Amino acid sequence: MELRVQRIDGMSLLRRAREKNPGVCAVVIAGTADIAQAVEAMRQGAADFQVKPLNHEKLLTVLRHGLEHQALAARVVEMESQLDERFGFERLTGRSRAIVRVMEQVRHIAATRATVLIEGETGTGKGLVAQAIHQNSPRKGERFVWVNCGALAEGVIEGELFGHERGELAGSSGSGRGRFELADGGTLFLDEIGELPPAIQVKLLRAMQDRSFERVGGTETIRTDVRLVAATSRDLAAEVGAGRFREDLFCRLGVVRIQMPPLRERPEDIPLLVERFVREFNREHGRRVAGVTRGVLDRLMRHPWPGNVRELRNTVEGMAVFARGRRALDLSDLPDRLREVESAGEKLELRVGMTVDEAERRLIAATLRHAGNDKPRAAAMLGIGLRTLYRKLRRYSLD
Repeated sequence: MELRVQRIDGMSLLRRAREKNPGVCAVVIAGTADIAQAVEAMRQGAADFQVKPLNHEKLLTVLRHGLEHQALAARVVEMESQLDERFGFERLTGRSRAIVRVMEQVRHIAATRATVLIEGETGTGKGLVAQAIHQNSPRKGERFVWVNCGALAEGVIEGELFGHERGELAGSSGSGRGRFELADGGTLFLDEIGELPPAIQVKLLRAMQDRSFERVGGTETIRTDVRLVAATSRDLAAEVGAGRFREDLFCRLGVVRIQMPPLRERPEDIPLLVERFVREFNREHGRRVAGVTRGVLDRLMRHPWPGNVRELRNTVEGMAVFARGRRALDLSDLPDRLREVESAGEKLELRVGMTVDEAERRLIAATLRHAGNDKPRAAAMLGIGLRTLYRKLRRYSLD
């Protein structure tokens, strides 16, 4: 744009263009008398200024760099959008009251620095909730550090969390920062926190209270600013009662508690989850699956899903991988455990005067046979917890 053209004010045009698109590549064309104004245009966001007569080669170079910058800026916006989709609320798919309540809780507490305890069965999406909390918090630009406490051996978990000094850990040649240090300024997610040994529970409690700790073998006190989010598939209240988990740590962790519903309690969300998984695996595996048939959806919605959303996701992925052509997945695409014709079940011989205990014993035994002795599946079919099932199995001598 020229600074001085009849009826056009170049500076006003620059300001208007920047308001419409802050990343616009504007090149100011100035006469020798307008250089001071051209410098001011640069301060206001112009990419460059050219003095007449124009150097077309230089102008093309400036424009080329400007276009590359715009493409890079667009890519950054796209990546941020993908990041939000991957770690934001979009992954918490569902319209059921149970999952909507979880989303509302996350929205309400994400902006705070409160410690959060996420409880629920394996595969319900506790990690997704932790990521959504981080991604919707003021710390979203900092690190999200995920530690699976159940996957770490007791001898190394302290060093993993709090770091170590030289020679303190076998196989280590130098000192190392732990996850608390790596997460400084961000969020530390301790998955399966119920698996922590008692000695580590003590050190974790102190780190939470004082926001400080010492590395393994070290004496220097290290201070960090970490938001702690924890998750467990164990009943921590029961673990406290059994003496396996510290009550003071449980109280400290449970400032905010979020309960993840099992998939069997929100079957109305299964169609939305399946639709999302189909889109995801079409992209990932280069497939052209056009959804699923009504029959498949009915079968999926009747299944108890003891492995919850994770099991459903793995099932849909397996079906999509083997699919050929552009078509909807039908009953023939289901895995064997779901494709088998569902029987009405065994006939239970119940008679007037039979005790409730005997009727329950027969029902549990028949359900176990129907589930192929898969106890988690049998518990889900009976609508009771796995611990309750084991207790009844012992009571009725069925184990």
